[in-house]
Amino acid sequence: MSSKDYKIDLERLRRRCKQEELDFCATSDEMPPLKNFIGQERAVRAMQFGLDMKASGYHIYVAGPPGTGKTTYTQTVVAQVAAGEEGPPDWCLLHNFHNPNVPLVVSLPQGLGLKLQREMDAVINEIKTILPKLFEGQDYTQRKTALLQEMQQELDSALDQLKEDARKAEFLMKTSGEGILFIPVKEGKPLSQEQYQSLPQEERQVLEASLKGLQKRTEEIAQNGKVLEKKAEKLIIQLDKELLLKTISPLMEQIKTQFLSYPRVVAHLENVMEDLQKNLPCLVNPEATLEENQPQDLFKNYGLHLFVNNGDTAGAPVVVETNPHYYNLFGKVEYRSQMGTVNTDFTMIREGAIHRANGGYLILQAKDLLADPHSWEALKKALKNRQVIIENIGEHYRAVPTMSLKPEGIPLRLKVILIGSQQMYHLLQRADEDFEKMFKVMVDFEVVMPRTTENLKNYAAFVGSVCRREKLLHFERSGLAEMIEYSSRLAGSQNKLSTQFNEIVEVILESAAWAREAGADWVAAEHVRQAIREKIYRFSRVEERIQEMILQGKILVDTQGAVVGQVNGLAVLDAGHYAFGKPSRITAKTYMGQDGLVNIERETEMSGSIHSKGVLTLTGYLGSLFAQNKLLCLSARTTFEQLYEGIEGDSASSAELYAILSSLSGVPIKQSLAVTGSVNQNGEIQPIGGVTEKVEGFFEVCQARKLTGDQGVIIPFQNVDDLMLGHEVIEAVEKGLFHIYAVSRVEEGIELLTGMPAGQMTEKGIYPPDTIFGKVDLKLTDYAEKIYGFKGKGCS
Repeated sequence: MSSKDYKIDLERLRRRCKQEELDFCATSDEMPPLKNFIGQERAVRAMQFGLDMKASGYHIYVAGPPGTGKTTYTQTVVAQVAAGEEGPPDWCLLHNFHNPNVPLVVSLPQGLGLKLQREMDAVINEIKTILPKLFEGQDYTQRKTALLQEMQQELDSALDQLKEDARKAEFLMKTSGEGILFIPVKEGKPLSQEQYQSLPQEERQVLEASLKGLQKRTEEIAQNGKVLEKKAEKLIIQLDKELLLKTISPLMEQIKTQFLSYPRVVAHLENVMEDLQKNLPCLVNPEATLEENQPQDLFKNYGLHLFVNNGDTAGAPVVVETNPHYYNLFGKVEYRSQMGTVNTDFTMIREGAIHRANGGYLILQAKDLLADPHSWEALKKALKNRQVIIENIGEHYRAVPTMSLKPEGIPLRLKVILIGSQQMYHLLQRADEDFEKMFKVMVDFEVVMPRTTENLKNYAAFVGSVCRREKLLHFERSGLAEMIEYSSRLAGSQNKLSTQFNEIVEVILESAAWAREAGADWVAAEHVRQAIREKIYRFSRVEERIQEMILQGKILVDTQGAVVGQVNGLAVLDAGHYAFGKPSRITAKTYMGQDGLVNIERETEMSGSIHSKGVLTLTGYLGSLFAQNKLLCLSARTTFEQLYEGIEGDSASSAELYAILSSLSGVPIKQSLAVTGSVNQNGEIQPIGGVTEKVEGFFEVCQARKLTGDQGVIIPFQNVDDLMLGHEVIEAVEKGLFHIYAVSRVEEGIELLTGMPAGQMTEKGIYPPDTIFGKVDLKLTDYAEKIYGFKGKGCS
């Protein structure tokens, strides 16, 4: 067969989008707004299933490469579903009067939390206003005065009686700051110490006995006075409480009647009334001594902390947490510093994203979540227990436990949606046994979709939607056609369109900018091409440096002539935002020996496992062809010349095989051709990736050196449908200055590279001597005979 038989037809090098394929519109402005997400039917069905499943463990992992629109789609579709669902309740925290370190959790219907908070705040403010004035009224003052006067009268009566009894016992009773004194009298006059001592002993004994009786009476009256004082205090406190209840109870009852269906709210209101009565002196007199561990502002205990307010939430909440570290997710207990100490209360407990999303959906980026190991473990625990607990993570790592607030757990009912790559999904599958139990739904985003008529319409609608949203010039039919061709190039297939919409949007924006600069009314094909060229130029510095070194002869790549054991291989280099093809010289040296096929990259550990496998496969192929009637006695060395950064992949295995066959046969290989494709042990050429970039990489080197009409690239025939070559390459092929060949077997490739038939084994088991395989077989036979004769035994 001649080389023309392997040439790929011009129309198959780039699938053009013909004008008649876009006859449904003249411009993108005519397309209706895009309503559905395009090109991801599998992902859409999986997402719908995951959102419909309410059973435990059916959380969702959205997997796909960057730029496929998975985050935008997820947020959009979840918001649509959530809008039709019932809204979650409000979550409130109340002071626990029986165990202050464990605040109570209360769930109230949407909007009631804020209502209760406002009403409680209003009542507390009113109490603060009323209390100072409550005990200044005339009625209260009169009742309090009457109580005190009654107690005082009883005490005065006892003292009067004591004074009378002292007089009868011939004593004068006097009161002073030191207490009550009794002075003996004689004939109405107080006795001095000397006069008292001069009295007869019997008289003194009578007076002393009377004095002891009076002193005892004095002690009894003093004791009774204390009892009366305490009684007065109790009566006053009771009076205060009665007045407080009379004034405050109606305010509390107004709230209580509205929340009778919520026992915890009713119990809290009752506890507030009890605490008001208990701490009434402290509330009335701020200078009064507080009980231990009581907050300085007792009124804080009476209010309600609206922890999560869903009053304004329409439907189920959708929370997108972009920074999912532990405290952002699970909340925290804050502290205030005062005079060198820290303190807190239940109003300083802050909610996290998981609390705001409770009853709805929580969307997280997987890589951001896993960046904080505490977040991942806490999330798993919360989902497993269906309860979220607020606790500061630092408490787990203190040498000595400290006292802190730990609210009751909040029941958890939500669906978590993680967004990440397929690699991270499989990593979590292998590394964490809990992952698959919890995230049973995988929404797998594809990077390509079929290039069908329906999807062409969707693409045109997408372009129109972007133009409307960004207020850009719209695309005419030629511009839409160029965008579709660019999409197929991104997809790496003539029969596919890319779903990496980030890239597509960039080109839409830049094309519109070039059209506006040119003063055009519509974005046409030339504007899209200019945008693509300019984008490539911005990222092609590395490619230009490599081509420059090839042209200067610093990187050795021949594009003319023929050399034995040397072939041009093709690789793809990824520079981040831009991938390009790079030709490399592959050489093979063969000689008599028993080392077999040795790949220099593998021996120097510069070869990846896939590349090493591809090289080892060649030994099987050579053995099947040339070692059926003799031992394979061969030493061969293959290498990528001037390769210093390592190599991976088997797309150069066919090129390495061609170089070995050339070296063994002594037939030179055309350097005007470059080769890509892997090979199996049967000699079949297998498809590879990046075929468009590889072809263009060699073309640009040839073009820079001037096209001769003999240059071209040999690719696997299975990759023909993947070609979306640039317009420059197409023009060169059309003019006969460059050629693309497709082969399916090694024999076809070696014939194109050498111009000599590969050869087919005859019935006698030999190859014709004027063929490549014939010359190789003769060389290997010569090696075997010489080694066998030299050693006296066969080769290993």
